[in-house]
Amino acid sequence: MKERLTEISKNVLQSCLGLKAGETFLVVTDDVKKELAEALYEAGKQLGAESMLAVMKERTKSGEEPPAPIAIAMANSNVVVCITKHSLTHTQARKQAAAAGARLATMPGITEDMFLEGAISADYVQVKALTEKVTDILTDGQKVRIEKDGRSLSFSIAGRNGVPSTGMYLNPGESGNLPSGEAYIAPVEGGAEGQIVIDGSVAGIGKLQSPLVITVEKGRIVSAEGADADRLLQILGDGDGRQLGEFGIGTNDKARITGVVLEDEKVYGTIHVAFGSNNTFGGTIAAGVHIDGVVTKPNVYIDDKLIMESGRFEQ
Repeated sequence: MKERLTEISKNVLQSCLGLKAGETFLVVTDDVKKELAEALYEAGKQLGAESMLAVMKERTKSGEEPPAPIAIAMANSNVVVCITKHSLTHTQARKQAAAAGARLATMPGITEDMFLEGAISADYVQVKALTEKVTDILTDGQKVRIEKDGRSLSFSIAGRNGVPSTGMYLNPGESGNLPSGEAYIAPVEGGAEGQIVIDGSVAGIGKLQSPLVITVEKGRIVSAEGADADRLLQILGDGDGRQLGEFGIGTNDKARITGVVLEDEKVYGTIHVAFGSNNTFGGTIAAGVHIDGVVTKPNVYIDDKLIMESGRFEQ
C-alpha cells in the first residue's frame, strides 16, 4: 500500500505540480496526516527533488495560520504541498508563498481512500477546461441566485473575479486544492439575502445526516436550523466568521460526497458557500476561519439566466 501511495504521489507531483529534479519541495503536515505526507515526501525524493517534511501541531480550525517558521519555509520553496487536517488554503502563509513564486497545492482532510480512488483520478485536462469556462461565467456575472427546496439566496458578485482551482499548478505562483475542480468567487460583502439549504457536507462537521437551513441577512448568518446548526455557529464564532465569504461550483466528475469537504466541494453537480475569510481571493473578510457547506442539485441563476438546473450545467 505504501508503495502504491508513493507511486500515485509521484504521478500527482509530476502532472499537477510539475515537480522536477533539483527543485526544493516542502510537505507541510500535522500529526493527523503525517503518514500520507511521508508518501509525498518519499515521492519527491524519488523524483530527485530536495524534499523536506515539516510537521506541526494540528490547527484548531480551517483558515488558521501555520507557525511562522513554516510560513517562511513555504515562501522559500519551489513546490509546496500542505496535507493537513484543517485547511491552510485561506491563510496569509499560502497567499505569501504563492506571491513568492511557489507552486502550491493544499490537501485539507485528504484520506488514503481519496488518494487511491475518486477525485484525484480525474482527467485534469478536462477538469481544467470546464473550470476555466465556469470561472469566466463568474467573472462576467453581476448577481447570483441559488434555489433549492423552496429557499432562495441572492448576492452580488459585481466587480469580483472568479478563481479557477484546476488541479494543475505548473507556473510560479499558481496554487489551489488537490484533488481539485472548482471555480469560486468572493461575493460582495454585506449584501447577501435569503436562505440556503446545505445538504451535502460541512467542513469540520462532515457528511450531513439531515439538511441545515441557513438564513442570511445583510451578508451575515442570522440563524441556522438543523441537527448540526449549533455546532456550525460555534465553529464560526460570533464575529466575521458568520459573513458569507465564498460561492463555488464543483467541476470534477470523478469526485464523490465523502464527508471530507476537500472532495465534496469539487463534485460535479454541486455548489458550495463558505462563511468567514475571503481576503486571500479578492474579498475583504479576515476572520481566521473559513467553513464550506456543500449543496447538492441546486438551481443556479447568474444575472437571471439559469446556468445550472438540479445540478446539471445548462449548455
